[in-house]
Amino acid sequence: MKVRLFLMALLCAFVVGRAGAVELYGTADVNVTSDTAATAKNMAFDEARRQIIMDSLRQYADVDALQSAVKNAKASELMSLISASSIDGEQLSDTTYSAKIAMTVDDKAARDWLERNAVQNWLPDAENRDVFVVDATMSGGLRNWIELNKIARAEKLDLGTVQISANNARLELPTSLRGRFTIALREAGWRYQTKDGVLKIWK
Repeated sequence: MKVRLFLMALLCAFVVGRAGAVELYGTADVNVTSDTAATAKNMAFDEARRQIIMDSLRQYADVDALQSAVKNAKASELMSLISASSIDGEQLSDTTYSAKIAMTVDDKAARDWLERNAVQNWLPDAENRDVFVVDATMSGGLRNWIELNKIARAEKLDLGTVQISANNARLELPTSLRGRFTIALREAGWRYQTKDGVLKIWK
């Protein structure tokens, strides 16, 4: 009974998170050699672009389908997904180009591209409610629930608890924070997978 009362008290502390824009940003360290420095630079930017798009979108899309789409996409196609880029530590020789390249992926362009390539994704749409559903299975019961809330506080997000019973909970979280949340879960030893659009997590 005390455990149930404590869980109910925890439930009252969290509300459904507010919507926010997705931040799709990444960096890539590249070092490419080709016949000329200009060719090497073009190849380096293409390599960085593919890596950053993959890293930025993997938390919001079916990873296998995303990987295939990125691999098969033309360079010009992926260029249209980038809204900004910057270069740091650029070095050139006659045949080599190296740099740290940073890029920002446009979320609307990325969502449209994913849909055109039939890649299941959970990037937020301004016309839809900006949350995603989480089904949590906690073999450790209250201990896991406390840990889950600790992860949420560390990431400065609210767990929107829809339902809780025994060792299971259904949550709603802001889609814009999906990437941060799944990374934090993985680092804390939780496992997860997406099924029918629902993020299933367990420990």
